[in-house]
Amino acid sequence: MVAALALCGCTTERQSNPDRTATEQLLISTAAERAATKLALQMPTGTKVFVDATNFDGVDAKYAIAAIRAHLLEHGSLLVDDKAKAENIVEIRAGALSMDQNALLIGIPQMTLPIPLAGQAVTPEIALFKRDRRLGLAKFAAVGYNVADGKMVASSTPEYGESYETHWLVLLLIGWTTSDVGPDNDPDHPPPDN
Repeated sequence: MVAALALCGCTTERQSNPDRTATEQLLISTAAERAATKLALQMPTGTKVFVDATNFDGVDAKYAIAAIRAHLLEHGSLLVDDKAKAENIVEIRAGALSMDQNALLIGIPQMTLPIPLAGQAVTPEIALFKRDRRLGLAKFAAVGYNVADGKMVASSTPEYGESYETHWLVLLLIGWTTSDVGPDNDPDHPPPDN
């Protein structure tokens, strides 16, 4: 075991130069798409609708609002950009639009050790088993009401969308990733053949 540890090398993969990684953006936008699809099924169809996003906020809110608008169109709503031209107004709100991360490690975590008169040394992580999971989560709700009389025409229960990516590591060296986001997991856009 000591010889194996001595021969092991470390590699670091830089996933992104921007503040946010593409994986983070994919996790959040995929969750938003899934919640938007469910939400659109509950709203009125066949009428002129103005989407009011005043109470909609969160990371990637613009993308999520566009996804809701697109799914409303796909399900028969006729969108207008002016409240005065609308028959119904659909107010959308976001209860969550972000991601969580949790990890499980069986082994020895990375540690910083003080060295007298020399400063500090960082020991590497030794993982017999490690699971690192990131979860994208969206929670959307909406209410639709008639412009003329203000009466409710539709109301949704909160709709959830989730996405995940999990990195696994066993016995220091055997690693793989499972995920439900990205081109490898999109049946409408399969990856190109190499």
